[in-house]
Amino acid sequence: MTRIGNVLYGAKNVDEAVRFYRDALGLAVKFQDGDRFAALDGGGVTFAIAGPEEDVTGGEPAVSFKVDDVAALATSLTAAGAELVRGPEEGPHETRAVLRDPAGNPFVIYASRK
Repeated sequence: MTRIGNVLYGAKNVDEAVRFYRDALGLAVKFQDGDRFAALDGGGVTFAIAGPEEDVTGGEPAVSFKVDDVAALATSLTAAGAELVRGPEEGPHETRAVLRDPAGNPFVIYASRK
C-alpha cells in the first residue's frame, strides 16, 4: 500500500525551523531526532523537517510516500520514467530512495526499518 507519509522540507537549523512552525503556525511536534529530523502534525499529513545530515533532496521540498518495498517500487518507477537520484539506502529510521518524476520533481519513497 502506498500513501503520503510526509511532506519534507530541508532546514539548516532543525530547532529554529521547529520553533517557527510550532510557535508561529501552531503545528504540534510529533517527534524530533536532535538536529537531524523533526516530524510535526500537519493535520492528516506529517510535515517533516530534515537537517543537513538528513536532507536527501538537496534542499528541494518533496513529498514522501510510505511504501511496502522500496527496492521493488524504485525499479518499477524508473521503468515508468522516473529518475533514480539516490538509494535505496538505509537511513537511521527507514529504508529510502530519492527519485525525480518525469517532470523533474523530487520525491522520496520509504519504508520503516523492521
